[in-house]
Amino acid sequence: MGRQPHVLVLPFPGQGHIAPILKLALRIAAHGVKLTFVNTEFIHAKMMASLPEKSEERRLINFVSVPDGLDTEDDRRDLIKLTESVHRTMPAQIRDLIMKIEESNSDERISCVVADTSVGWAHEMAKNFGIEAVAFWTSAGACLALSLHIPLLLEAGVFDNNGTFIIDEPISLSKDLPSWTSSDFESDPEVQKLVFEFCLFVSKYAKFYDRIICNSNYELESVALQLIPNILPIGPLTISSNHSSSFTGILLPQDETCLHWLEKQPPSSVIYVAFGSTATLSLQQAEELALGLELSGQPFLWVVQSDSVARFPEGFVERVANRAKFVEWAPQEKVLAHPSVACFMSHCGWNSTLEGLGVPFLCLPYFADQFYNKKYICDVWKVGLELEEDENGIKTRHEISSKIKLLLSSDVIKANALHMKEACRKSWDEDGDSFSNLKKFIEHVKSL
Repeated sequence: MGRQPHVLVLPFPGQGHIAPILKLALRIAAHGVKLTFVNTEFIHAKMMASLPEKSEERRLINFVSVPDGLDTEDDRRDLIKLTESVHRTMPAQIRDLIMKIEESNSDERISCVVADTSVGWAHEMAKNFGIEAVAFWTSAGACLALSLHIPLLLEAGVFDNNGTFIIDEPISLSKDLPSWTSSDFESDPEVQKLVFEFCLFVSKYAKFYDRIICNSNYELESVALQLIPNILPIGPLTISSNHSSSFTGILLPQDETCLHWLEKQPPSSVIYVAFGSTATLSLQQAEELALGLELSGQPFLWVVQSDSVARFPEGFVERVANRAKFVEWAPQEKVLAHPSVACFMSHCGWNSTLEGLGVPFLCLPYFADQFYNKKYICDVWKVGLELEEDENGIKTRHEISSKIKLLLSSDVIKANALHMKEACRKSWDEDGDSFSNLKKFIEHVKSL
């Protein structure tokens, strides 16, 4: 029979990292490439519980698992603890897995390792085994370009070793690209240091990448992508998902009742509010957001934990009961495609940004690259508005209500949003850049 191309895919064990790389894995496997997808044991259990027994994923992909080094009761939402444990524990586990595969059957040997940049040591390991190393970048290309420039910026004295700005001047990688300022970085020193160390980590292992796959395209950010060597933009992967499976890589239970609720709402009327799987609003900000949504007079669908709903202002839930829906997790891609949705109040994570293309945005970023994604949304693509803070760092109810009304009345923003969606859809036509790039990559893998 001869040797079959075999790709090993390794995501970072976080919801926002797993979903897009799984979409990529499915596209590769659908073209007859053997594919092994490596999760941590914790994530593996959740994924297997989410997948129907006869699902397409189970047929196309070999799912395996390794320990993440944490105890069962540890909080895996603690990004610092999770990252430290992954880097400490998983390299030896992945090395043993590769050796086991390599020794078991010469026709099954790994042709290529596709690993998240957050586990860059896997790229060095692949090269040591003589295997092609492909990086997968889950955020905007502009943020990758910045990460790759961090050593030069550090040497130039722009940052100190903790990632704090020393020179209070914007960082510009290109005159045609929005610059970074100190306000685009974390104010929390511990988190700021973590983000900075991640950027250094990415740049450290970049020398091992044979190529970088990016969930973006030239329509979205042509300038940034031109700054990155060996980049292969193939996004948005959400648009590319034309396989028969309905599984989107979301590991949390999704409340489908919100789709039935949306059916009862007027077209282009609903404010969809969702801040990802890790955001935590302060009690004061959550109260202002609740009251702002009430003031707007619009129906809204809010993805929020039930314990947070219990802490809303007294009487709020009762007052908005006839025009509000609260769920702990929503099938976001289906929600954003629904004709009743008028706008997306978002934390501006890259996955949510791509999923929301076509819908106007209200931006409330809180972490890492989300601040820069907001600049794309508001300043470059002009498909959304920013919620401004008051002198106490709070987005007030009046700011929220007025921006909702302003956004819903803007035909320009709505037209821009639809234009960006259509441009990205065309990138997946047979002569589009993303379609062509993925096709070239799969042909390359088959030739290894």
